[in-house]
Amino acid sequence: MIRMMILAAAALGGVPALAQSGPATAIADITRGTQVTIAGTVERIADGDEFHLADRSGSIEVYLGPSRVPVVVGEIVTVTGYVDDDPGPPDLCASSITKADGTVVPIPDCDG
Repeated sequence: MIRMMILAAAALGGVPALAQSGPATAIADITRGTQVTIAGTVERIADGDEFHLADRSGSIEVYLGPSRVPVVVGEIVTVTGYVDDDPGPPDLCASSITKADGTVVPIPDCDG
């Protein structure tokens, strides 16, 4: 059974947020050192274990630890994870990725 619901698409500029642990946070509104859920479109694959996710408010690098990237450019996904508190641009160490069809991909051992 698909566990998916479309949230206020206008809040994310037309990008649906999938229900996982509440509404998605806009990328521009994330807070360092916190656990967040964000939703957007995969902009590019940066490396075998990183990709860039974008919504209307901005973009962020998503790091997967030792896991390989299970998404493709243009795919709409929801990502839950920890926002680093290191200097420089923030990035997200993913703990799970939810695809548009409701499939949840757990990301083990992401230690940012």
